[in-house]
Amino acid sequence: MDRRKELAEKACDALIQAGLPAFLEASQGVPGAHVQVESLADGGVLVEWSTQESLATAAVDILENGVDPANLPQAIRHYETVQTCMRDAVLQILASAGFHVERADAHTYGSAVHVKGDCP
Repeated sequence: MDRRKELAEKACDALIQAGLPAFLEASQGVPGAHVQVESLADGGVLVEWSTQESLATAAVDILENGVDPANLPQAIRHYETVQTCMRDAVLQILASAGFHVERADAHTYGSAVHVKGDCP
């Protein structure tokens, strides 16, 4: 577990150096990259992007009222675009910094980035 915590700290530092707000573990209500140790993930570190609460809440509120998947409202499309763009940015930044990363399993971890290790 110490290796995973060290990896999480290194990933968080790399994101901060790149100019992104990044935090170890969950910081509720704070937008940015949340780096956390996940004991079930191979390598054990996930990075998930959090938006301002108002953006996420708007999308959730619309989804709760039911939507036509073929014609998603702009608020949902915007939220999904932000999540996808930030996941891809985090993935590329960490890869450039020497980390072994990939998209996490979407069914289990949503739009998180899976950090499997760093270069020796």
